[in-house]
Amino acid sequence: MPRLATLALATGAAVLARRALRRRIAASPLWPLPALEEPVSGRPRPRALRLRVARHERVAEGVVRLRLEGAGLPPWQPGAHLDLVLPSGLVRQYSLCGDPGDSSAYTVATRLIGAEQGGRGGSREVHEGLREGDEVTVRGPRNRFPLTDAPSYVFVAGGIGITPILPMLRAVQASGKPWRLLYGGRSRASMPFLEEVGRLGGARPGRVTVVAQNEDGPPDPAAFLSGTPEGTAVYVCGPEALMDAVGAGLPAGCSLHLERFAPRASSGGDTAFEVELRRSNRTVAVAADGTVLAAVRAELPDTAYSCEQGFCGTCRQRVLEGEVDHRDELLTDAERAGSMLICVSRARGGRLVLDL
Repeated sequence: MPRLATLALATGAAVLARRALRRRIAASPLWPLPALEEPVSGRPRPRALRLRVARHERVAEGVVRLRLEGAGLPPWQPGAHLDLVLPSGLVRQYSLCGDPGDSSAYTVATRLIGAEQGGRGGSREVHEGLREGDEVTVRGPRNRFPLTDAPSYVFVAGGIGITPILPMLRAVQASGKPWRLLYGGRSRASMPFLEEVGRLGGARPGRVTVVAQNEDGPPDPAAFLSGTPEGTAVYVCGPEALMDAVGAGLPAGCSLHLERFAPRASSGGDTAFEVELRRSNRTVAVAADGTVLAAVRAELPDTAYSCEQGFCGTCRQRVLEGEVDHRDELLTDAERAGSMLICVSRARGGRLVLDL
């Protein structure tokens, strides 16, 4: 009898220990490190959806459009984007360019970016690996490029930068407010949605200006913006040089709204610095040409990350000390006050302390 009682006590203790362990892990994603009041081992991911590739079509030279169908999809507004999780596991962000009123599908478009242009394989997988009927995972939508209320609008798009602009044009056209568009690209054959842009512009002269560089040379945003009335909202999406030119030529009294689809370019002069990982009692060195993410993962290989471009927020970490050079395209000013995306952002001084 004592032996049975001992066995029962041991079994009960083991059950209680397992339950306590599960609670401990749930409380701290970095277990066995100390739990935080608000764990920050990575930004919580939006709910994932499994969607079917209903259409995979070429809409311009080097550009394909995907129609991703599902049931009861979350609503979105012009300017929103999706995280597309490819079968290989790569995650890429694409602007929604379809109809926000269509709750049965999301539409995105992507340009093929080769390795010689800095591509890392995501666009090639979309172009050459996906087929109609395939299933993909998406997260979102999220919107960091919302269409604000303004008396008038000017839009500037470069190449595939037309994708977030297109739903905005439809919305502003429906509102009856005045708008103009400058749309530039390497050639007309490489510029998607030219026909729809032309239809939206209608017969009104000057509403839509298309500049194909092989015919007309590069666009001149300053000249296009000249005479824009105060209060106009100016939206631009495209290459860094185009956005810089729009910012430099922005008329007084106008508001500027940007969306980048590549990490913010370094201004040069990056230097090495140290990052203390306070809870794990370690310090790592970040080289001038390295990233905080790479240095941290060398010590803590399970640290969450995804896009490596400052868009998805998976690698967001709490900053305890030090000044951050924020280079992401996701966090709000309030969020930047106490956290950073370690895939792209750096230290402004010689040292940062992270709650890791």
